Amino acid sequence: MATKAAVTMDDLLAQESTVKQLVAGETVSGTVLSLKKHEVLIDLGPLGVGYVPRREVGFSRQLNEGDEVTASVVDTELDNGYSLLSLRKAAKDRGWDEVLVKQEAGETITISPYDANRGGLLVEYEGVRGFLPVSQLSAEHYPRVGSSDKDEILQRLNSLIGKDLSVRILDADRKANKLIFSEKEAIKDGLAERFEKLKIGDTVTGVVTGVVDFGVFVNVEGIEGLVHISEISWERVNNPSDYVKVGSNIDTKIISIDKDRLSLSMKQLTKDPWLDEVEKLTPGTEVEGTVTRITPFGAFVQLSPAVEALVHISELGGGEGVDPEKVFTLNERKNFTVLEVDKDNRKISLSLNGKKKKS
Repeated sequence: MATKAAVTMDDLLAQESTVKQLVAGETVSGTVLSLKKHEVLIDLGPLGVGYVPRREVGFSRQLNEGDEVTASVVDTELDNGYSLLSLRKAAKDRGWDEVLVKQEAGETITISPYDANRGGLLVEYEGVRGFLPVSQLSAEHYPRVGSSDKDEILQRLNSLIGKDLSVRILDADRKANKLIFSEKEAIKDGLAERFEKLKIGDTVTGVVTGVVDFGVFVNVEGIEGLVHISEISWERVNNPSDYVKVGSNIDTKIISIDKDRLSLSMKQLTKDPWLDEVEKLTPGTEVEGTVTRITPFGAFVQLSPAVEALVHISELGGGEGVDPEKVFTLNERKNFTVLEVDKDNRKISLSLNGKKKKS
């Protein structure tokens, strides 16, 4: 009967010397052993078991038991005997190589934001964390709200979390760990082609993306357009939100094409009621109107929703020294006489009925 050779201490030391030892900073491969809420355990074979805190997995990484992974060694031995690993760092090292290649090629890539703040969207791409500033969002996604409404801006940005966005890399600095994305740059080529097909006078349909004090922002197939408050309606507009709501589809007319924005008009798609109504006004006609604005040189009077006229200080009686604020009260109705109708310049001059003569 053969006897088993005794294993000497020298043999054990020789075997141990052949087993590769972990070194902090190196990259190792292993298999996902278990997944828990706050940790992931990695089977490193003869190198033992690696421990990965959840924060070191990476926001964009989805793992399953049995997955083959590559990790970076942070600490060779913890108190529990495990080695401390980081999947995020290993992915980041490889990711920077990929980022720089994509930037150099000017390639369009797809990202999915994992969080947002008022300045923009937080992104992780190929293990590298980056940022998509609000200013680099497309017209479709830009949160056009009042500058003081910070909560609504954040709400709009939060709606983009988890959504796939096509972007280009605007700036990448590996040493400074800086990575900036731009959605505007990714769609620039397509926008140039669309701009070439548009001309002043065209009627276009768009989606309202923002309503602010000075007008309405409209997304026309990815191109940003603005309907200034003066182009919303033929009547005086005090609050644009009385006419349109965010998300509404509206038809507009292109009245100007700027470098990267359209100037649009809603009112020019309808007939100007002013032209019809002033036909009824001739010099000497007596009218009734509402005082809407009082200025040092007179007062503006609303004769109808579409027609506004001016009664100059010289037509108030009492000479040039009269104070319009002592003659008029805002929103009061008074009787006037039409002095002149200037259709070319859309101006109507009035005289106050019953004005006091200068003594």
